[in-house]
Amino acid sequence: MFTINPFSELSGLISPIWMQIYVMAMVILVVGGTLLDTIHKKSAQYFFENAEKARKAASRTVSGGKKASIAFKTVAEDVLTSAEFCNPRRRIAHLLTMYGFILFAAATAIMIFGYAGASSTPVILPLLWHVGALMLCVGGYWFWFFIRVDVAAEGNPWYRVVRADLFILSLLATATFGLIWSALQAAGAAGWSTLFFALFILASTVLFGGVLWSKFAHMFFKPAAAFQRRVAEADGSRDGLPAPADKPEQFGLGIKRLAPKNY
Repeated sequence: MFTINPFSELSGLISPIWMQIYVMAMVILVVGGTLLDTIHKKSAQYFFENAEKARKAASRTVSGGKKASIAFKTVAEDVLTSAEFCNPRRRIAHLLTMYGFILFAAATAIMIFGYAGASSTPVILPLLWHVGALMLCVGGYWFWFFIRVDVAAEGNPWYRVVRADLFILSLLATATFGLIWSALQAAGAAGWSTLFFALFILASTVLFGGVLWSKFAHMFFKPAAAFQRRVAEADGSRDGLPAPADKPEQFGLGIKRLAPKNY
């Protein structure tokens, strides 16, 4: 199972060209949904207005080299290691989900565009596809059942679903149905395999087609917002604002403030 390219096996039923068209259609849906989300919520307008206000309030000049250093630090801390999460459980779950999704999506694209109709596939690709899906499931289900809400404090059970949960639920469904489809395909259960492949396609279509109604587009704005915040701290435009809660010493009050918990 872990060394079999499920899309190569599928090519006997569906032409690789249709698989490739589907992937390209999902990319278009993500781009279009993100642009519509930006227009609808005025995210870009808000971002650039804040950047202009910060520029006018700046008391120091930040050089190009400093900005490059800030960009590198933003990628290293806020993107690659998710340092903004002060709750270690939330951070680990997020990293598992994020890197699992990257492996899963990248391996899917490579296997469909490079090896869907081929007689053999490099073993590393289906292995990364399955490992990525498993990582995604571990991180995603851990978040959903144990981290998403503080049930004791808020009284919100895991089965309470709102529109904002569309992203995580469709993401989990895509990875889960994909793994089940692959296992059934490897076992030769043709009927069940077809059913779970259809569920896999349905879940992935909801995932990529529902960008406008989910938090999918949020991942594109977070790094930009983090970079802008760091530049504002460097140029002095944030000097008049309260210090972050995780740096109580900057308040100068002589007391220790507890950092907020991320559930």
